[in-house]
Amino acid sequence: MAFQRRRYNYYKCLLPLICAISGALLVVFALLSIFSPPPDDSDRRISKQVKYGVNDEKKVAVVFKVPRDGGRSDRDIWRSRNAEFFYGCCNASIKFPNANAITRNDRYLVIATCGGLNQQRTGIVDAVVVARILNATLVIPKLDQKFYWKDVSDFSNTFDANWFMTFLSKDVKIIEQLPKKRRRTWSPIKLRVPRKCNEACYIDRVLPLLQQSHVVQLDNFDYRLSNKLRDDLQKLRCRVNYHALKFTDPILKMGNELVRRMRLRSKHYIALHLRFEPDMLAFSGCYYGEKEKNELGSIRRIWKTLHINNREMQRKEGRCPLTPEEVGLMLRALGYGSDVHIYVASGEVYGGEESLAPLKALFPHFYSKDTIATKMELEPFSSYSAALDFIVCDESDVFVTNYNGNMARILAGRRKYYGHKPTIRPNAKILKNLFSSKENTTWEEFASTVRTFQRGFMGEPREVRAHKGQFLENPSKCICEDTAKAKAANVDLRKVGKEEMLLDSQDIGLYKGTRLDYEDDSSDSDELR
Repeated sequence: MAFQRRRYNYYKCLLPLICAISGALLVVFALLSIFSPPPDDSDRRISKQVKYGVNDEKKVAVVFKVPRDGGRSDRDIWRSRNAEFFYGCCNASIKFPNANAITRNDRYLVIATCGGLNQQRTGIVDAVVVARILNATLVIPKLDQKFYWKDVSDFSNTFDANWFMTFLSKDVKIIEQLPKKRRRTWSPIKLRVPRKCNEACYIDRVLPLLQQSHVVQLDNFDYRLSNKLRDDLQKLRCRVNYHALKFTDPILKMGNELVRRMRLRSKHYIALHLRFEPDMLAFSGCYYGEKEKNELGSIRRIWKTLHINNREMQRKEGRCPLTPEEVGLMLRALGYGSDVHIYVASGEVYGGEESLAPLKALFPHFYSKDTIATKMELEPFSSYSAALDFIVCDESDVFVTNYNGNMARILAGRRKYYGHKPTIRPNAKILKNLFSSKENTTWEEFASTVRTFQRGFMGEPREVRAHKGQFLENPSKCICEDTAKAKAANVDLRKVGKEEMLLDSQDIGLYKGTRLDYEDDSSDSDELR
């Protein structure tokens, strides 16, 4: 009996202690659940995708889980390798005579551009060169006011006309409007030249009319000049594009303010030209299912002259933009973690927030001009939204183009000229296959393959061979080497760029027959923006 009483008293004393410890543990667990960071949405979503495969006769779980930190990267994600050994150069040679010496006073060239802002920019650049070829005075180009995007009204609203004329005064004589002829305005002969018309083409087709009527107007002027010209004319293209064409002060001021606000948020930022608008997808014929085919098909009918594209062939050839989620996965595989800030240059995204949700889950620091500026600030620039996006993209540490349209091409060339700032173009032809089979592999294998096949698509020096692609995208004649600096750093410039194309035999075997380096083999087209 005494033993039982002692045991009873022992349990009687122990019970409050157990209750106190249990209560304390519950409080600790509650605090942990409140203050611990929430799991990454992308991790939670993708980690559920588990497939079992057979490996050495044992079942092994393959988990495709995206790390929050971006994983291992074999490169500096914020700068291009060897960029310091190259610089932009476009001064005229001594063999390029002054405009005053060659311009004929009885020849006037009028240009009517077409398309959105960046397509028009291409036309303006080429118009200066054509005027030089014809020894004619160029009238400030007319900008298309009927195009679907309706981004601009006229040249002087978007570009600094005085700067344009003054900077190019030694190259081409430029005037704001046609002079009067016996108190009457000249009536120009209008014609349209073929695509990629070269120097001889203009002399044969346009010069006789110019000599006869003294004023010629070239309509629908976009991509009407060959990519292959003599070096002095190519350098003139660069002087126009990278120096003479400057946005007006109000546009520059607002664009630079958007850049400043992005810099306040983070030291580095990525600018993403998403190109996933309904109009762009309809124009390109890139559908992703029957629902999209029906919805986008009705929009596509706006362009009555467009041919019918084979959407499967379009995607197979890498001519369709990646989905927002696919863009996010590519960037994460390249080493950009969830803490990276992204500025998205885009209009209305097809699918709205539902399409953007996976990308925002991967990169929650997600901005656009509408989120970092007020409606009142942006209202005066409602017709120049493309110009503001152009500035923010140009100033970004990394620019990502999801579709190789006009803005992407011009920015790619501009960023090469000004220091080879990283410009990422998805190798969509290969990535499409990777995305469709990602559940069958681990994240590490997926990321490694993305990094391998993005070689040659990262905007680094000489990753695109000279004369390949459009000149404004690959201005090779306007990129010079700093041989002294390279010699001091013991860098062989002959080898720069070649290592980007070196893939081991196993990788090549996986994608036999696929173009591994970036060569734009598509024909010029009336692409949006």
